[in-house]
Amino acid sequence: MSVPKISEPKIFRPEPGDPGRPARGLDDDALRAQITIYRDDMLAGQTVLISGAGSGMGKAAAYLAARLGANVAICGRDPAKLESTASLIRAACDREILCVAANIRDPDAVETMIGQVHDHFGGLDTLVNNAGGQFPQDAIDFSRKGWLAVIDTNLNGTWWMMQEAAKRWRADGKPGNVINIVANVERGMPQAAHTCAARAGVIYLSKTMATEWAALNIRVNCIGPGVIETEGFRMYPEEALARFHKANPMRMRGNAWDVAEAIAYLASPAARFINGDLIVIDGGQAQWGVVWPAGMPEYFADDDGAA
Repeated sequence: MSVPKISEPKIFRPEPGDPGRPARGLDDDALRAQITIYRDDMLAGQTVLISGAGSGMGKAAAYLAARLGANVAICGRDPAKLESTASLIRAACDREILCVAANIRDPDAVETMIGQVHDHFGGLDTLVNNAGGQFPQDAIDFSRKGWLAVIDTNLNGTWWMMQEAAKRWRADGKPGNVINIVANVERGMPQAAHTCAARAGVIYLSKTMATEWAALNIRVNCIGPGVIETEGFRMYPEEALARFHKANPMRMRGNAWDVAEAIAYLASPAARFINGDLIVIDGGQAQWGVVWPAGMPEYFADDDGAA
């Protein structure tokens, strides 16, 4: 496999009319062109399961893990999207991966899927809980169904995955590693209160399990992405997207590769002493601004900055 040489990465700032910036994330060609500082065999012999890996950050993480030598299993609700990721890895890395169509909201389906991964690869080393979803809306207008759907996927689904993986690791007497993809919740998330509540729950669930499961040699950490360009941007109105980069002092957006490389690090032996932590990848947004994913309310419109 040909790996691009390390060079200075291009700094993307989403100025109007900039043809060099993909507006909705990295396509397959762009993923294949990404550089990495990691050696090709860094994850060789490890098995990594990534949920929500049919697109965006999950797809990038699956591709990078395979490129670094891992056995990769992916799950999601859309078999066609999973096959898209598998095709990329097949073509770029000459490797096969395990695809399992499953809804993480269903604990029975999660149990079956974790069993399939163990049966196929003989075990599991790292679980990456990337699956999730939300929609931009003022919280006062949430429907009951909409609120429950986001909480059930982002909090409950993550827990079912964590618990089932941990039960198998305990039964097998094997170490384990959980990486939960959450969000930047430190200053709240206006117009995304449902996912803020769920992701905050996952962060503190992770900190709790990092202590409780340390006796089982299971590590649990979180990654909190800020404004990361993926296909998920289709959920947001153009007027909101136009100012997303103002939510951090670097005045730029991240991409899926930024998150994928952090996932690879936490899956590697280099992270063996990191437990119960939250790695924030947001260009400084945590101390700077607010995204306003449904568009800035008129009340705040006099402020051209983020907060």
